[in-house]
Amino acid sequence: MRSVLFDHNEKAQKMSQWRGKVLVVNFWATWCTPCRKEIPDLMRINRKYAANGVITVGIAIDNVTKVREFADEIGIDYVLLIGGVETLGLSKDLGNSAGVLPFTVLLDRGGKIAYLHAGVVTETALGAALAPLL
Repeated sequence: MRSVLFDHNEKAQKMSQWRGKVLVVNFWATWCTPCRKEIPDLMRINRKYAANGVITVGIAIDNVTKVREFADEIGIDYVLLIGGVETLGLSKDLGNSAGVLPFTVLLDRGGKIAYLHAGVVTETALGAALAPLL
């Protein structure tokens, strides 16, 4: 995964800061209706599993201003990073062969892919995928 992306406050964030954590990485965009639908489930996952070393990271394929406004409007409480079109290529490298949004990948503590999901992911599905990694 690209080593540095920028958050919605335009501060560089190194992916290595979460080494040893279980990562829920969700590729999304503010203009993507299915993406918007799954955000409440991702927020619940973030709150429920944070104490177990799980980090939820949303990577928006979008404009930083739109992401900032949307995040503030609905109160997204997990890490948000911003990527351009090239970041959609990163999602393909992680298994998103169709290049669809939303796309969620679960990485274990060693950084290996443990779960992939194209389309809207639910709290139930993510919880089941997370259970053996905790």
